Amino acid sequence: MRPQWTWSLSAHCQDRKSPDPDQERERRWAQLFDQLDLNKDGHIDILELRTGLAGRGLSKSSLEKIVEAGDTNQDGVLDFQEFTQYLRTHEKELKLMFKSLDRNNDGQIDAAEIQHSLHTVGVEISLKDATRILQRMDKDGTMTIDWNEWRDFFLFKRLTNMEDIARYWKHSMMLDIGEQLTVPDDFSEEEKKSGYVWRQLMAGALAGSVSRSGTAPLDRLKVFRQVHGFADFKGNVLSGFQHMLKEGGLRSMWRGNGINVLKIAPETAIKFTAYEQIKNLMRSKDETRNLRVHERFVAGSLAGATAQTTIYPMEVLKTRLTLRKTGQYSGIVDCAKQILQREGVTAFYKGYVPNLLSIVPYAGIDLAVYETLKFAWLNRNRGLADPGVMVLVGCGAVSSTCGQLASYPLALIRTRMQAQASVKGAPKPSMLASLRSILTQEGVAGLYRGISPNLLKVIPAVSVSYVVYEYTRIVLGVDIEGRRGGKEKA
Repeated sequence: MRPQWTWSLSAHCQDRKSPDPDQERERRWAQLFDQLDLNKDGHIDILELRTGLAGRGLSKSSLEKIVEAGDTNQDGVLDFQEFTQYLRTHEKELKLMFKSLDRNNDGQIDAAEIQHSLHTVGVEISLKDATRILQRMDKDGTMTIDWNEWRDFFLFKRLTNMEDIARYWKHSMMLDIGEQLTVPDDFSEEEKKSGYVWRQLMAGALAGSVSRSGTAPLDRLKVFRQVHGFADFKGNVLSGFQHMLKEGGLRSMWRGNGINVLKIAPETAIKFTAYEQIKNLMRSKDETRNLRVHERFVAGSLAGATAQTTIYPMEVLKTRLTLRKTGQYSGIVDCAKQILQREGVTAFYKGYVPNLLSIVPYAGIDLAVYETLKFAWLNRNRGLADPGVMVLVGCGAVSSTCGQLASYPLALIRTRMQAQASVKGAPKPSMLASLRSILTQEGVAGLYRGISPNLLKVIPAVSVSYVVYEYTRIVLGVDIEGRRGGKEKA
C-alpha cells in the first residue's frame, strides 16, 4: 500500500498541466483519503495515519495533532470533509510560508533564500548547510524547491510559521548513554521564556537516567575490567558477570548507578547555563550575532569542562562505589566521608586531567560523525521525509562508538587514577606514568581494556534513551517540532 501511495501522491502533486487546479486538488485529496482509509469505513483514525504515513519520520504526537486539528465534531476520527478541510487550511499556511521565503517571487526557493529566512528568525547557518536542507525537499534535482515540492514535504507536519520551520530544521535529540554529554543545542529566546528549554532538558535527563540504569551492569563490568582487567579480572563478558554475581549477588550489578543517575541533572543544568554565558562572552558587544560552527563547538567544549569540573567529585564517588566490595561502604555519604578522612580533598579530583582532555575528542568526533551519517542518508534518499527512528538510533550508535574509540584510552587512565586508593598497596602514578605503565605491561591493547562491554551497551542505551526521551516529551507537552502539546487547535 505504501509504495503505491507514495508514487500516486507524487504523480498527482506534480501535475502542473491541470486546467482546473481546484478540481485536481480535490481529486488528489479524494484518492489520498481512500488510500489512507485502510478499512474503508469512511473515516481515518490515528492507527490508519500511522500505517499510511509510516517511514515519514512523524512522531505519534504529531499525528495526534493532525487528528485533533481536523476533528471538528470531536469523535476522534477524520471523515472526508474534515480531512479535506484540514488539508485546505494547512495548505494556505504553507502557501504563505512559501511566499515569504520566495523573496524574488520567481516561484522557486533556492539555498540563499533558505539561509536568509533562517537568519531572520535568529538561526545562522552556512550556505552549504542551507543547500543540504534544500536537497531534502528537492525531488527533481534542480537545486530549487517549487511549490509542489514544498507542499508535499510539509503536508503532514504541524508547522504554521517560519519559527516552527526553523525549529524543525535545527531540531536535535539529547541522547545520553552514560558518557560525556555532547555540545548543547541552541535555543531561541522564545523557547527559553516559554519554559520549553527546561522541559527539553528534563526529558533528556530522565531518558539518560533510564538508559544508564538499564545498562548499569555492563557499565560496572567495564569499570572492573578497566581497573582489574590485566591482573585479576580475566575472561569474557559472561565470566565477568559471574564473578560480580558470586561476590555480591544480583543487586551488586547496580553498584554505583545511584550516583551515576544523580549527577545527570546538575551536569545538564550547569553545562547549559555555562554554554549560554560563554556564548554571550564570545559575542562580545554584538549580542544578536549567532555563533559559527567552530565557535559553537568551542563554547560547548568549555561548557562541558565547566560542568565536569563542578561535578567531578561525583565521578570519583561513582567509580569507588562501583568497585566496592560487599559491606565496604554503607552508601554515598559514607563513601565520601571515608575518602575525605583517609585521602583528603584532593582525592576527589584524581584523574581530572585525562577526563578533561577526553571531552574534546569525544564530543567533536561524536557530533561530526552523527551529522555526517545523517546528511549522507538524506542525500541518498533525496525527496523523502526525515529519517525514521531506526536511522537516527543507528547514526547515534555509530557516532558514539567512534567518539568512544577516540577517547577511551584517556577514560581508562582516568578510571584507574580514580580507583587508585581502592586497590590495596597500589602505587599512585600520574597520567603519563600510568600511560607508560599500561603500554609497557599490557601493550596498546591495554588502553582499550574493558571496551567490549562498553560497546555492547551503546545500541541498547541509545535505543532506550530515544524511546524514553520521545515519550517524556509527549508527557511534558513538547512534540518533535517543539510545539506545546495538549488540546490546542490550529
